[in-house]
Amino acid sequence: MTNHDRIHALEPAHHRNRWSVGTVESLEQRDGHCVVTVTDEAGEAVELVVTLAVRDLFVGRLDIGQGDSPVGERVWYRRHGG
Repeated sequence: MTNHDRIHALEPAHHRNRWSVGTVESLEQRDGHCVVTVTDEAGEAVELVVTLAVRDLFVGRLDIGQGDSPVGERVWYRRHGG
């Protein structure tokens, strides 16, 4: 069982201090999951593993056109256990 990270297109309304902000650098599919690489506020790359359904959900909530790339978009995330 894979422990999935969490990612949101919109700033969370609760427990804001538990979330980090990053910019999407890339998305790729690996082993039936989506790996979202974000650059955190310190400029470090962070790999987040989410389900394909979560990928579709957060990409669909970004303010981009249908079919446009989410690269460069701001997101909020939590590493598993974070």
